[in-house]
Amino acid sequence: MADNTAITPENTSTPQEDHTVDAAGQVAAAPAPEAAQEQPAPTEDAPTQSAPVAPKPAKPKAVPSPAALAHKAPHVKAAPAAPTYSQEEIDKAEAFGRVDEQGNVFVREGDQERQVGQFPNAEAKEALNLYARRYLDLKEKLNLFASRLRSPKIKAHEIDESLTSLKEETKQPEAVGDLAALRTQLDQLAEQGQARKAELAQARKDAMAKAIKERTAIVEKAEELAASLGDSTNWRSTADKFRSLFEQWQQHQRTTIRIDKADADVLWKRFSSARTTFNQARRKWAQQRDAQRSETKRIKEEIIAEADQIKDSTDWGPTSHQFNELMDRWKQAGRAGRQDDDALWARFRQAADVFFNARQADRDKTSVNERENLTKKEALVAKAEALLPVKDAKAAKQARQELAKIQEEWDGIGFVPRDDVRRIEGRMDAVDRQIKAVEDAAWNQSDPEADARVSSFEQQLAAQLQDLDRRIAAEQDPAKKQELEAEKATKEQWMNAVR
Repeated sequence: MADNTAITPENTSTPQEDHTVDAAGQVAAAPAPEAAQEQPAPTEDAPTQSAPVAPKPAKPKAVPSPAALAHKAPHVKAAPAAPTYSQEEIDKAEAFGRVDEQGNVFVREGDQERQVGQFPNAEAKEALNLYARRYLDLKEKLNLFASRLRSPKIKAHEIDESLTSLKEETKQPEAVGDLAALRTQLDQLAEQGQARKAELAQARKDAMAKAIKERTAIVEKAEELAASLGDSTNWRSTADKFRSLFEQWQQHQRTTIRIDKADADVLWKRFSSARTTFNQARRKWAQQRDAQRSETKRIKEEIIAEADQIKDSTDWGPTSHQFNELMDRWKQAGRAGRQDDDALWARFRQAADVFFNARQADRDKTSVNERENLTKKEALVAKAEALLPVKDAKAAKQARQELAKIQEEWDGIGFVPRDDVRRIEGRMDAVDRQIKAVEDAAWNQSDPEADARVSSFEQQLAAQLQDLDRRIAAEQDPAKKQELEAEKATKEQWMNAVR
């Protein structure tokens, strides 16, 4: 088969989804102003207005997981614009923090405070605004993750990775705002994430069952085809059906969920087994067909050789019968393949045409001669009919002599067309019978027992004439009617002679 491509059950890659948002739905925090540099809080031994302290290193950004990177689209999209927050949102967040005289920034968590950073040489409002925006950025990540949970494209591993990342970021965030509410929101998102994972798992299970059912339907069709193979199989049509099923298999791999390897292997083994059964059966059939064609070709070569031997024969009848027998053997031999059959038939037809064309030419020549013979015999029979009527023995004797000459010439002419033989010979026989009737009557008159015979013969003739009148009146065929009338005329001659 043309489609015997070596493949594995699941070697066709499936299209990857485009992800415009990372797994955690994270948005980078707004950068701090260039003048704002975080510094560590002063210790008890150091004066509050000492030399500038080295800025606290910024917390590294979260690095996407390999899975998240693998699922990113091959093209780079523009980064989303930094979110903007209303003054009301900023004020609410700032209410959970304060800035001391040294620029230390604190956030209130329940009944306790926690220092989240330092922003010296800046106004308190500016410092709180910076850390409040960090809080709002973190809250925006949670909101984006909540939106992402509703996406039909999200994967279970993305949920786990996003939750892990968000829990780490909300554990001790350097931000000012309602951190308790933020963690509560994260807990709720964790519960929603688990529920969404359960939905995804069930959806995957349903999709897997559907894919297996569809793949199994393809396999069962292939197995039905393999089970239906036999002497009457149309191998070309069946090969097309297997090719179509294989294309359906590949299309199914490309467009549906990836089936578990164990199930895919089982189904592929069944499908491959059905195709192998078909291929082996077709190969066996092809071998048998080739052997049969070779034998058929040999037989037809023999028939052609016999036809070549008798094609020049002029023994028309027996040779025609021989050609008919050769034709019967040709039909019984079967087929040797289209190309060979056409060439072999052309050779056989050539030999047959040589004979049958010659026979037809001979028949055409014979037909012309027979029509000429018919014209000659028509003239002779007219000449014979002119000898009638014969009234006495002397006239009968003279007519007999003339008729003998005519019949001698008649026999030398030859055959006439078959359809005219009965008619033309019937007319000649009628002349002979009338002359003979007069001759018989003359002989009967000289016979001592003639009177008795004449009386009996006359009665027989009368009965025969009555029967002939009845048959002539009932006859519809003109040719037969003409024969009956000729017979009646002869018997009337006999009756006249007897009387």
